[in-house]
Amino acid sequence: MRGIKIIFWLVWHVWFYVVMAIPIIIMFPFLFASILTESGYPYYFKMARIWAKCILFGMGFYYKVGKMQALDKDKNYVFIANHTSMLDIMLMLAVVKKPFVFVGKKELSKIPLFGFFYKRTCILVDRDSSRSRGEVFKRAQKRINQGLSICIFPEGKVPDDQSIVLDEFKSGAFRLAIDHQLTIVPIVFPDNKARYSYTVLSGSPGVLRVNILPFIATKGKTKLDANEIRKQSWNLIHTELLAFEKKK
Repeated sequence: MRGIKIIFWLVWHVWFYVVMAIPIIIMFPFLFASILTESGYPYYFKMARIWAKCILFGMGFYYKVGKMQALDKDKNYVFIANHTSMLDIMLMLAVVKKPFVFVGKKELSKIPLFGFFYKRTCILVDRDSSRSRGEVFKRAQKRINQGLSICIFPEGKVPDDQSIVLDEFKSGAFRLAIDHQLTIVPIVFPDNKARYSYTVLSGSPGVLRVNILPFIATKGKTKLDANEIRKQSWNLIHTELLAFEKKK
């Protein structure tokens, strides 16, 4: 019985990369055309959402969204969420209709096909380089001025210890939100770790719940408030994750 489970897990995880590649191959000419100019990004974003939904559906996942507040189509935001899985990227794209740009680690640019578009459309950061972290703010400002929102996973990386419910938040997302007076939208992905984590021989198809928590305003805030807002955001997401843990 265990042998069958191992075979299923291996095939299922290989299938993940197959369903990741197929939509990109099919849409490649249109995706490529959309990244030739910065004005084409909204079209790229629409195709990225289709790509994300194809992966979720193809892997046997379906998502349920709980909203405590609705987004204003005329406003820009900084979206943040807990980070435990490759699914976080796909689920964020599937759930948020408003065009945004990811701030993400440069290592993902090495993934075949996906990485080609990732490094040309996302704001890449080298966690080991202070210069790279500084460049993030310049590139993010440019994107915000173009009317786009920003998405950052403030933990910075997936925690090495899978027992960690929520790792410490880095300050970048909150400094960026304050600098541009953008509202922060905290989002919780309580099921992604269990459904498709980086742990060997784990995961299964099923529901992916998403909770969009009360927004955090930064209007009138200064850099002196960044640490307070960081802690407030962490507490909101952590409390929600613990509540989901108790329901298991």
